[in-house]
Amino acid sequence: MTRFHRPSTPEPLTSCRRCGACCLKGGPALHVEDQPLVAQGMIGVRFLYTLREGELAMDNVAGHLCGVSEDIIKIRGQGRSWTCVFFDPAAQKCRIYENRPAECRVLKCWDPRELTAMYTRGRLTRRDLIAGIDGLWDLVLTHAQRVDHGQIRHLLSKAGPQGLNPEASAALMAMVRYDLSLREVLVEKGKVTPDQLDFLFGRPLTQTLPPLGVTFTRSAGQLGLAYTPAVPPLPPL
Repeated sequence: MTRFHRPSTPEPLTSCRRCGACCLKGGPALHVEDQPLVAQGMIGVRFLYTLREGELAMDNVAGHLCGVSEDIIKIRGQGRSWTCVFFDPAAQKCRIYENRPAECRVLKCWDPRELTAMYTRGRLTRRDLIAGIDGLWDLVLTHAQRVDHGQIRHLLSKAGPQGLNPEASAALMAMVRYDLSLREVLVEKGKVTPDQLDFLFGRPLTQTLPPLGVTFTRSAGQLGLAYTPAVPPLPPL
């Protein structure tokens, strides 16, 4: 008689397999308890970027798009992917494991309750890190007022079948030019290094707007834009 063996039921996961799946989905957001990691240089500012208030992003816990309600400081990805910059894919390990941020310490892919409980609470902000630096915080606030993601979404919401009206297009283009020129001037004058810009001012509009349907063109050295609605591949919270 032929015996048929039932496939064995895999044991439930109760510990980290170090598969890297969580690291591939994006670096963690930083919380106030992570401030010493930045202050002491264990996580350099060059490895960080800021999701700014009003910016659209994917909430991986809730599973939907949402507008960022306040600063969210996150660890950068690798190249064009969201894979955490500190993840070593060849060795399948974290390069800063002993000094990993709080979200990484509480994350259990088999039981997300602890991460869910802390996810939106006590997040670290740019104010926490740079408010005491003369002139710099004022510059960050000015940029936030002139390059406002809430206003950008308002302008895009008024687009018609032919795209943006001239007034909305001009207002959006003014934000783009200011955003680019501020970054260029600060680097040229040696005030900041290029790899600090995404932390100080968030990612440039030339990166955040294309996923929302804005395309940029150059004609005779002049920057222009057009808009068509799109389903955005947005960054994770």
